Amino acid sequence: MAVPSRGRNKESPPLKPGHQQRQSPGASPRRGRGRPPHSPGRQVPGGARAMRKGGGGRRGARSDPQRPCREGPAAEGERDVLGRDPLRLLRVCGDRLRVFVDDRKAFVVKADSKIWLTFLLAAIAGVLHWCHITTLFENDRHFSHLSTLEREMAFRTEMGLYYSYFKIIIEAPSFWNGVWAIMNDRLTEYPLVINTLQRFNLYPEVVLASWYRIYTAIMDFLGVPTKTCWTVNRGEGLSPVESCEGLGDPASFYVAVIFLLNGLMMSLFFIYGTYLSGSRLGGLVTVACFFFNHGECTRVMWTPPLRESFSYPFLVLQMLLLTYILRIPNINTGSLIALCVSNIFFMLPWQFAQFVLLTQIASLFAVCIMGYIDSSKLQKILTAHMVSLVVCFILMFGNSMLLTSYYAASLLVIWGILELSPKVLKSSRREVYIWVIEGCAWLFGTVTLKYLTSLAFGIADDAHIGNILKSKFIGYKDFDTLMYTCAAEFDFMEKETPVRYTKTLLLPVVLVVFGVIIKRAVKYLTWALSQAGQYEREERFNHGELVYHALQLLAYSVLAILIMRLKLFLTPHLCVMASLVCSKQLFGWLFCKIQPKTLVFAILALMAIEGSANLQTQWNIMGEFSNLPQEELLEWIKVNTRQDAVFAGAMPTMASVKLSTLRPIVNHPHYEDAGLRARTKVVYSMYSRKPAKDVKRELIKLGVNYYILEESLCVSRKKPGCSMPEIWDVEDPANSCKIPLCTLMSKDSRPYFITVFENSNYRVLKIPKE
Repeated sequence: MAVPSRGRNKESPPLKPGHQQRQSPGASPRRGRGRPPHSPGRQVPGGARAMRKGGGGRRGARSDPQRPCREGPAAEGERDVLGRDPLRLLRVCGDRLRVFVDDRKAFVVKADSKIWLTFLLAAIAGVLHWCHITTLFENDRHFSHLSTLEREMAFRTEMGLYYSYFKIIIEAPSFWNGVWAIMNDRLTEYPLVINTLQRFNLYPEVVLASWYRIYTAIMDFLGVPTKTCWTVNRGEGLSPVESCEGLGDPASFYVAVIFLLNGLMMSLFFIYGTYLSGSRLGGLVTVACFFFNHGECTRVMWTPPLRESFSYPFLVLQMLLLTYILRIPNINTGSLIALCVSNIFFMLPWQFAQFVLLTQIASLFAVCIMGYIDSSKLQKILTAHMVSLVVCFILMFGNSMLLTSYYAASLLVIWGILELSPKVLKSSRREVYIWVIEGCAWLFGTVTLKYLTSLAFGIADDAHIGNILKSKFIGYKDFDTLMYTCAAEFDFMEKETPVRYTKTLLLPVVLVVFGVIIKRAVKYLTWALSQAGQYEREERFNHGELVYHALQLLAYSVLAILIMRLKLFLTPHLCVMASLVCSKQLFGWLFCKIQPKTLVFAILALMAIEGSANLQTQWNIMGEFSNLPQEELLEWIKVNTRQDAVFAGAMPTMASVKLSTLRPIVNHPHYEDAGLRARTKVVYSMYSRKPAKDVKRELIKLGVNYYILEESLCVSRKKPGCSMPEIWDVEDPANSCKIPLCTLMSKDSRPYFITVFENSNYRVLKIPKE
């Protein structure tokens, strides 16, 4: 079928929605099981607190001796009847069971209706978010009308690198052949053979590729078509392309699963806000704040294949489980296992997850030393973290960055402090100087242990993290650091970001909530540091989960201010904190004067003024992906170069070359490896002021046959000091007065290189052997 233009009125049969797996709601969390009383006597009002006050347990007042439940002739007669007729015994037991069920039926139905209503609202929130991000992605790229090559080009930089491994597995003769291929990869860092599962956090691609192969195999067996294809006329003298829609198209399947996962994430946010605040209104506030600040909360609709798109939904689940664990008095094994599993699913897809978990355990340690949770509970949580870390280390084939991380060092140091502090200090934890000593011991111990483990294992892969932090505080500069800090996402937070938070009232609401928590916590700590008794302290503010969320908010704020990209953790957490405006624990005094619903809907109405404008701005984004110069480059490579020809060039372009042409490359956008950073530095020397002869010699050592030169990198500068020649001036000041080599190559590449292809953006230089 031919489509005359790339308009949005392409006729196509509606796609059938995929079968979504139905999730069991599970049992509602309980606040802990009370111990059975030592006597069947009537319990005094106040529950456990009243028992403590009266001296419960074995030392409490004795109860009356237990008496039979039924006395008198009626009971004797019943025992006589039951003894004579076994059938009568079964009938009586059945009657009693029926009475038992009837007595509890009303309560069960009422409780289940509340739970199911919560899950229904959560499902609605998830569907709305799925529709929202799917629509934004389609409006921005016109993805449904793109050819296979255009869809691959749309996955720029590291997105294309990750997607290429999904493509390798689904195109392999079998699933296991594909897995073996990416575990013995010679295309990504030629001529090295690397295990990409160990290096690049590719388990999402492995799982999605297995699902795709299973889905297509089942549909083929049933004879059900999985995609529909058209010929799309692109106009402007361009050749027509074939465009396919449906889950049978690999790129469409890949993106659809990511969007479904992030739709499920919004359902988790609703449940999270509901549970934290104790009200479904809190869940509503969380979801509404997320939508009203959607551009600040996520970028999954613009960059689906990034690691955070797979990883972050499991962080939401992990923090929900952690909140539950902090709230209940006794931790059960199932909760710890669930926490461990969610940790694993959060860490496996993303190399930066360890830094988020570092802030989490640091916040928990602060909550512990202030007395909000006991050390035994924290040690159980640390055990779950340690087990998940070891499991990830094994699944990633011994990725040494995990064991030499600040996160791993912090886990061991905190465990040691919890074990040794009572023995060494031999003083009450209610002294401020004890808190200071333990805090300093954690900081010094973590940094020292991380340094020693990195030294022992000879690991320098994460050395650039420390250099990035140094650049933030003391202006440190080197080539690798500038490659990060010149990118907008690694710069300081924009000044406009807090303004946008304020316009939607997200920041003012959270500041009020944060202020109330801090005020209540300070009062509690002041009381705890006094000589008051245990019972009186427990009467004060003793909600460790709320204090943890406040401290986690501070940690996320620091990260987001230093690195703008990390506001993707801060903004959703602000939305979760906003749910506490519905908390009776914090605002019960206010709810005595005003209805909670009235307050919440008034706040949401004010938020919606700017929030609806933000949503409309997103909905108005209309675009269509096109990159003709790169398309010409890739088509030329396919036709005019050997399959084993080796390429070098800018990192984003190399990802596209590997994905679409399957040619070997020597560098790529995954910049977290020390060896890869050294290779990239050699490749980018083409944009330095070094002599062409020296640059050619280093490229030949890497085995490069073709170099893709981009003139835009030679002249563009995102901000002062950030053009490639200026970055090289910091690294190579001896040549700073010379003309950049890329400028010379743009005019005449001879005698050291031969220009074999050229268009408006790219120039391919062949490197003749000496």
